[in-house]
Parts: sequence; C-alpha cells; structure tokens
Amino acid sequence: MATVLVELFRHNTWANERLLSFCAGLDDSQLDATGGGTYGSVRDTLVHLFGAQGRYVQVLTGSAPVAVVSEREPWPGFERLRESASESNQALETVAARADSMDILRGERGGQPYELPVAVVMTQVINHATEHRAHINTILTQAGVEPVSVDSWAWHEQGSA
Repeated sequence: MATVLVELFRHNTWANERLLSFCAGLDDSQLDATGGGTYGSVRDTLVHLFGAQGRYVQVLTGSAPVAVVSEREPWPGFERLRESASESNQALETVAARADSMDILRGERGGQPYELPVAVVMTQVINHATEHRAHINTILTQAGVEPVSVDSWAWHEQGSA
C-alpha cells in the first residue's frame, strides 16, 4: 500500500508527463511564448522545471540522474526532456517510498555546509513543480491556448489516484 507521500509524487509524475506530452504538440511560437509573472518562455520553464528536479534528486540521493538537463545548455528537445523527467520522477518516487521526515540531509552549497530535513526538500520538489506547471498554463492561456489540466481532480478522474 502506497503512502500519501508516494501518491503525491505519483501525481507529480503524472502531471509532469501529461504537461510534457501536451507541450510537445505546441508550435514554436507557443513554446517561445512568455507571460507576465512567470519564469520565462514555455521552453525555458520546462528546462528549468526538469533541471531543478534533477538537482533535487542529487541532493536527496547523492547522485544526479544521468539524463539531467540544464538551463545553461541549449534547448534539449522533447525526447531528452522526457528522459530527464522520467529518470528524476522515478528517483523521487523511490525516495518518497523510503523517506523518513526525521532524516537530515547534509552537504555543501556555494562553499557553505548545510543541514536540511528531508521533508523540506521533498516539499520544495512538489511546490516547485506545481508553481512552474501553473506558469506554463498561464502563458498558454494568455496565448489563447486551452491549457492541459494537471490538478489532482483530473488525475483522479483519469483513474490514476
């Protein structure tokens, strides 16, 4: 039986995959569209979302996904984005299944040591993904495109919950 935390990460995986599939059908002008109060273009936001997700996996597990994407590189294309998303989604679901809210992560960032409860990073993963999926849907709405629903209601209606 899955825990609530695992189900939250399963929803995250479903929402990421659904958004990627939807965005793969957009034309270049839609992918390059931006909107006020958002991260950047749809393309930039997708790369940022999955690049960050790979970095969260590294913080949580000590190793980065093989297919990680980066905002410092040119547009990787949808195939590479899917590989990055799939690998990090699976790793996050595995972490969620094993995570203990009392676990403390230790490391170094920017030359400074840190200690963080695993719950803080896991919460950030969900918040970050939700925020940027909403950014993409906002951009698409402003561009006159009916966005894809990635909320928990749609997930449940599709039989994933």
